[in-house]
Amino acid sequence: MELIDNTREVFRRDRVWAFMLPKPVKVDVAKEIILYIEDLSVSFDGFNAINNLNLYIRDGELRCLIGANGAGKTTLMDIITGKTQPDSGSVWFGQTHNLLEHDEAAIAHLGVGRKFQKPTVFEAQSVFTNLELSLKTNKGVLPTLFARLGASQRARIDEVLLTIGLTEQRDQDAGSLSHGQKQWLEIGMLLASDSRLLLVDEPVAGMTAEETEKTAALLISLAGKHTVVVVEHDMEFVRSIARTVTVLHQGAVLAEGTMDEIQRNKAVIEVYLGEEQADSETATAGVAQ
Repeated sequence: MELIDNTREVFRRDRVWAFMLPKPVKVDVAKEIILYIEDLSVSFDGFNAINNLNLYIRDGELRCLIGANGAGKTTLMDIITGKTQPDSGSVWFGQTHNLLEHDEAAIAHLGVGRKFQKPTVFEAQSVFTNLELSLKTNKGVLPTLFARLGASQRARIDEVLLTIGLTEQRDQDAGSLSHGQKQWLEIGMLLASDSRLLLVDEPVAGMTAEETEKTAALLISLAGKHTVVVVEHDMEFVRSIARTVTVLHQGAVLAEGTMDEIQRNKAVIEVYLGEEQADSETATAGVAQ
């Protein structure tokens, strides 16, 4: 036992791990843009999943992406995170990091995190351990097996627990959490890994009304310090959080603006929202005014 304790002390994260880690990533956002996507195209068996797409995301903003199934939302996220290589175009993280030159692991290290629709947490591990495993630390065998958390790492995990509202569940197995709590934990794992750009796919699918409301508050609170891009089909949820909405159609940007502007856009009405829904939304807005 003494040998194990001594080994854990040697590998304390707050003492020796700093020199074992890659250098901190610097993202140049001097022009206030954190994600540049230009002339992006990719096709699969003759189908243009992304078609000459141009998109710019400001540093610290909360952006919503909407569009019918097949509009290119998932493919776009796959390209940003290195899962899919495009046929042409460019994707830059800040002004200095060409994401198309990096694999998935390297892109994650740069600070681009992705939360899939279905939560991917370690269900047999506690909430605390899930966050601990997500910390940006050396992932070698010995450090992983023997490392002891330092005060700064524990404080960081406590901070994330408070942010995602799971402080009381810190010692609970992740598998016993509700669906909404698992979604929050996965967002917390991105925060623990120091992700600066969060790509969040359908965060409220399957949630209760109360969980949906809490998720909206969480995502809004993250904007500013983080850049948050949300893909969602629930238009009421999008309206509750959106500052800027981008509509994708056939792999390209169809429209962009506030939710009110999007719902009054004739092209969007024709291809996505539908005349009846748009009329209903406009009438509701008129009554509210």
